[in-house]
Amino acid sequence: MNNKQMSTLQQQRKVVEQLRREASIRRVNVSVAIEDLKKYIQEHENDDYLLVGFHSQKANPFREKSSCTIL
Repeated sequence: MNNKQMSTLQQQRKVVEQLRREASIRRVNVSVAIEDLKKYIQEHENDDYLLVGFHSQKANPFREKSSCTIL
């Protein structure tokens, strides 16, 4: 085998390995996954800064920086 054939064979083996990994993943129905997501969101909504905001303006990494001007 030449290098090109070896490279192609290695690529095909990687594809087969990836497909085997994907085939072994536990699948769940979308309806079950949605309920799990809703439960997770409800349990963690107090930690969601988009919903509850930051406890202080200094804790907000997205706040506008104050500008300092020298006269």
